[in-house]
Amino acid sequence: MPMRMKKLYQFTLKSFIGPFIATFCISIFVLLMQFLWLYIDDLVGKGLEWYVLAKFLLFASITLVPMALPLAILLSSLMTFGNLAENYELVAMKSAGLSLRKIMHPLTIAAVLICLTAFYFANNVLPWANLKMQSMLFDITHSKPSIKIKEGIFYNGINGYSIRTAKKSKDGKTLKDVMIYDHKSGLGNTKSTFADSGQMEIRGIKNVLVITLYNGYSYEDRISNQQEVSTRPFIRNQFREQTVVFDLSDFKMNKTDESLFKTNYQMLNISQLREAIDSMRKSGSVKAVATEIQLDNSHFLRSLQYLKEADSSKDCKPYVKDYFNLLSKNEKSRIIENALNIARSSKSYLETAADEQHLNKQNILKFDVELDKKYTLSVSCLILFFIGVPLGAIIRKGGLGMPVVVSIVFFILFYIISITGERLAKEGSLPVYQGLWLAPAFFFPIGLFLTYRASTDSSLFDSSTYFSGIKKRIRNQSVRLPK
Repeated sequence: MPMRMKKLYQFTLKSFIGPFIATFCISIFVLLMQFLWLYIDDLVGKGLEWYVLAKFLLFASITLVPMALPLAILLSSLMTFGNLAENYELVAMKSAGLSLRKIMHPLTIAAVLICLTAFYFANNVLPWANLKMQSMLFDITHSKPSIKIKEGIFYNGINGYSIRTAKKSKDGKTLKDVMIYDHKSGLGNTKSTFADSGQMEIRGIKNVLVITLYNGYSYEDRISNQQEVSTRPFIRNQFREQTVVFDLSDFKMNKTDESLFKTNYQMLNISQLREAIDSMRKSGSVKAVATEIQLDNSHFLRSLQYLKEADSSKDCKPYVKDYFNLLSKNEKSRIIENALNIARSSKSYLETAADEQHLNKQNILKFDVELDKKYTLSVSCLILFFIGVPLGAIIRKGGLGMPVVVSIVFFILFYIISITGERLAKEGSLPVYQGLWLAPAFFFPIGLFLTYRASTDSSLFDSSTYFSGIKKRIRNQSVRLPK
């Protein structure tokens, strides 16, 4: 490769890498803010440590890469060639005898490498990140909010207790006019404590809450046994200082075993998805055969049993066609009732089997969709790259103005088609390959058309370029008409 071409390729790569990293980080940040807005109610007020939140946001950011990466490639490629065209650097390259395909060559290689990396990421890193994020989200959402005792309001967050304070100091520890009701026994407020003041403190690693009470009274109704229930003894104690300890083990975020989430389709790679799909299909086939055999056996054996019972109770020939009419009224009623019971039982059995088959089919569709998504991410990135490059060369605008607007419009359209196709595939309205590849199939000819228009230096928004051939043909026809 000549030194001139090498420097040219280095220049175009440097022009692309910077905007790509910047747009990728911006996309991740915007999507992460949307994610936080969605789960803000589950995160706020739980008293989570900063490193727990940082770890959770890191895993959430990794799971957002499949959405941020195509947008970053589209926007960065459009910005890169928009800057080159706006600064007339693209014109200079073309005047030196380089075609658009030749200029795109280093960026095409970079885009292919990014797509291969995206495939590896979707198959190996994304399932791991989904497992970590979903397990942490489950633990966070199922953990109790942090203790917030407010003035004049009973706090019932601690199991078995109701706590009220008339006034709380600014330091959050000193309490005035404290009331504590203990109803752990499940027999009502049998224990009550009142104090003029108190000091609240959380000790250990948020294991216990200790409230030290000053100058108060405690009351207790003793009804722990049958004799106390009849006599109802009452105990009243006065104290100058008393310590009440509350167990806060329920407030800690308990770590759930990650193996409980590993069978979810979002936590599996390609080989695991295929194995799971084969297993579910075999299981569905086995259940269908078992259902058919069960119904055949139940109908045949029960009908044969009832016929034998009727035959033994009535002396008649075995080849009588109108056998049922020879039976007594009670025998007819019994046979009809037994037949209805068999029909009801068979209907219930069939409905249950049909629900199981439907659920199994829905699960297979979800796994099939996730399997195809491993491939569509890479292909989508490559297609959006071939849309962004010619658009930048045609629009001839760089920066974060027009390229951002055009990129967002194309990406929103791409995202809507992708989501619609995925939903139709999961519902079974479309085959999985059609639903998942709907957006790439729609944008592929658009990429080819834009690349052709940019390679031929045609104006995309000039209507005369589209109708020039028609106008020329009309003009030729008018010349041939006789005067």
